[in-house]
Amino acid sequence: MRKAGIKAIQQHPAPVFDEDSTPLGDYFADLFIDDQLLVEVKAVRHVLDEHTAQLLGYLRSTRVEHGLLINFGAPKFYIRNYILNDAIEKDTDVTF
Repeated sequence: MRKAGIKAIQQHPAPVFDEDSTPLGDYFADLFIDDQLLVEVKAVRHVLDEHTAQLLGYLRSTRVEHGLLINFGAPKFYIRNYILNDAIEKDTDVTF
C-alpha cells in the first residue's frame, strides 16, 4: 500500500474513549489506513460474533467510522466491511 502512496500503519496506537469522551488509553490497530480505516486481521477457522463485536467496539471507542474484518485462517478468504455513523450500523461481506 505504501508503494501505491496509501498511508498504512501497522500496530498504530488509536486513542480509546468511553461514552462521555473520557480517554481510556490506546488500542493498537492491526492496520490503520489513510487515517480513516481500521483493519482487524484474524487467522481463525471461523469468524465468530465475538470477532465482529470486537471490531465494532474498536470503531465506537476510537470514533473511527470505517472498519474491515479480514480472516486468513478459513478455507475461503473472508473480508467484511463495517460502517458506523450516528444513524446506521451496516456491514457488507465478500468471500473468495
